[in-house]
Amino acid sequence: MPRLRSILSLLLMAVAIFCVSCGGPKASIPTTYAPEKIEQLQLLAEPIEEAQKNLDVLKGFIADENWIDTRTYIHGPLGGIRQEMSNLTRSLLPKDQKEARNLSKALFSDFERLDAAAKDRNLTAAKRQYGKAVDDLQGFLDLLPTS
Repeated sequence: MPRLRSILSLLLMAVAIFCVSCGGPKASIPTTYAPEKIEQLQLLAEPIEEAQKNLDVLKGFIADENWIDTRTYIHGPLGGIRQEMSNLTRSLLPKDQKEARNLSKALFSDFERLDAAAKDRNLTAAKRQYGKAVDDLQGFLDLLPTS
């Protein structure tokens, strides 16, 4: 008889867990940004916007054919932008995350090609990759809500 009570109590517990887990409101995915979320995104975007402003330094290194400083700048001051962009991408709405990830990957592919061009001392390729990097970074920032 005690064994039957144990089995019965386990069965009742399983039914109770099932009922609790199936009930309740379903979570909905937000489709717009709340004002608080926009403020948070703007804070996360500040280092990326700062890096965008500092791309002129990189442009100067390329124009001067200063390949050592070009490579150092890509790996130094621009090296941390990948983490910042990843953090920001995870905070975006799901509908914007895929495009943000694609632009982020494209930007770092541009940086890798720019680094290779600087290593080869190829001015034409370096200028082309710099232009693509600027466009990809601007596209990423354009995804962010303004208000």
